[in-house]
Amino acid sequence: MRAVLWILLAAVLSSCLASFASQPAPDNPETGASRFQAETDRIREEFGFPGMTASYVLKDGKSGHASSGLADVESKRPMTDNSRMLAASTGKSFVGALAVALAKEGRLKLDEPVSRWLGKYDWFHRLPNHESITLMHLLTHSAGLPDHVHMEAFQKAFASEWRSAENPFPPERLVGFILDKGALFPAGKGWAYSDTGYILAGIVLEEATGRACYDEIRERFLDPLRLSDTSASDRRGLDRLASGYMSPNNPFGLPAKTLDDNSRLYWHPGVEWTGGGLASTSRDLARWGDALFTGKAMSGDYLPELLRSVIIDPVSPDTRYGAGVAVYTNDRFGPVYGHAGWIPGYVSSFRHYADYGMTVAFQINTDIGVIDSDEDVLRNVEERLMQVLIWENK
Repeated sequence: MRAVLWILLAAVLSSCLASFASQPAPDNPETGASRFQAETDRIREEFGFPGMTASYVLKDGKSGHASSGLADVESKRPMTDNSRMLAASTGKSFVGALAVALAKEGRLKLDEPVSRWLGKYDWFHRLPNHESITLMHLLTHSAGLPDHVHMEAFQKAFASEWRSAENPFPPERLVGFILDKGALFPAGKGWAYSDTGYILAGIVLEEATGRACYDEIRERFLDPLRLSDTSASDRRGLDRLASGYMSPNNPFGLPAKTLDDNSRLYWHPGVEWTGGGLASTSRDLARWGDALFTGKAMSGDYLPELLRSVIIDPVSPDTRYGAGVAVYTNDRFGPVYGHAGWIPGYVSSFRHYADYGMTVAFQINTDIGVIDSDEDVLRNVEERLMQVLIWENK
């Protein structure tokens, strides 16, 4: 939801950070993990987040974690390294990786029209650009599709139905919000973030495998990489979930707190599905980013396909989008890959700095002062956490 904002806001380190990298570490008694923890505490206190977690994986495989503040303000439950949050659009990186894996196995072709898989559905011919869309167009947000999340019809329906016991928005209903709408541009001729496109990609992947995407992701990535904190957000009751906090005037008509007194979500997170659809920890997101972008997430040389990307904005041609990953090609610190995400009450981000061999991830259990701020909050957090690691690992 509004994930394009987070791709653009979570930009890579600014040029001023380069000067920090060339300077000696300041006279500070904090070192290593303690400094990372201290900076996490400072960030949380400065921005007034209820709670925050952050993690990193270094080039040599060493890792560190920090947790700060409260996982639940009312009960004073502390945030810990094991606290989970809805990871929002960071889950697109798993969908992109699954698509690339299936392509390498010859089970589908990324540049083949999706009509092969979706043409049998009676709604297919009502999709914008249905004749020309490929799976890669969907994965790179270059299909020219609208985004149901920002459509008034969806927002009204969600506001009136979120109290349903089960998920009232299965994939095909989400697709229905963009049927008969005009294309934003011809497929492959522009860029526009579309969660609906990722819902369609999920349907394609399930058609190609005959299995649930969640099962494929678990068996191919979560279990082998021991990402035990990450699971499908396909139910209201998700263990170890931190409470998320949002404005009481949010556009979806949701309560200001995500969890009820029984630690269950007030609304069903299944509405995200393959547009995100996972609960995770900063620790797992950092480990996932490290594995994915150092070639360890699956066998073979898959990175060229994963990082095959399109320009997001012609004004900034070095900011691109690949198969479920943001790609920054010309940062002062070299290539940077990752994703960020927002869902009501939660913000997540992971970034891999290729030339440094470092991956940094963080999660925040509020969107107040983040999505509605004039300040580039995500960039601020990214810079400060990375700054600590650069000083410590020169």
